[in-house]
Amino acid sequence: MKPLNSPLEIGVRALVLLSESHPDALDLAQIAILDHAVLHSAEFDGPPSLHPDLPARAGELGLKRAVLEQALLVLIRAGLAELQADGTGLVYRATERGPAFVEILEAPYVLRLRERAEWAVHEWAPDTDVRAATRSLLTTSPAPASHRPFENHRG
Repeated sequence: MKPLNSPLEIGVRALVLLSESHPDALDLAQIAILDHAVLHSAEFDGPPSLHPDLPARAGELGLKRAVLEQALLVLIRAGLAELQADGTGLVYRATERGPAFVEILEAPYVLRLRERAEWAVHEWAPDTDVRAATRSLLTTSPAPASHRPFENHRG
């Protein structure tokens, strides 16, 4: 099993995001871009990034979606998340057990992840068009670390 970007690792990150947004639900596109924003938060004028800036980091967004779907299935099977249909399509929501599970995780990485998830869900995402941000990431050529493509994302 590969430890990096495995369904387990991405599942923990997704659960942290779902727990932070609880009881509100998120769709797959929202979880994917929020996960990217959490990992590369400095690029979005947030706290220091959890992962280093790599030239091909935009490509990880497309690859992540398939693994993210697997990760969400693991969370559903474990009773930590649920899949629902709403007026916009399929959405994922943390169950009552999800946030309680996240609370018991004490690893330093998870604590930093939780801080960035709080920032991403409550400060960055409300003013961000998720689909436009995703398109921008997928169509923008890699920029130097000093360039911040979402520097002025707020209207």
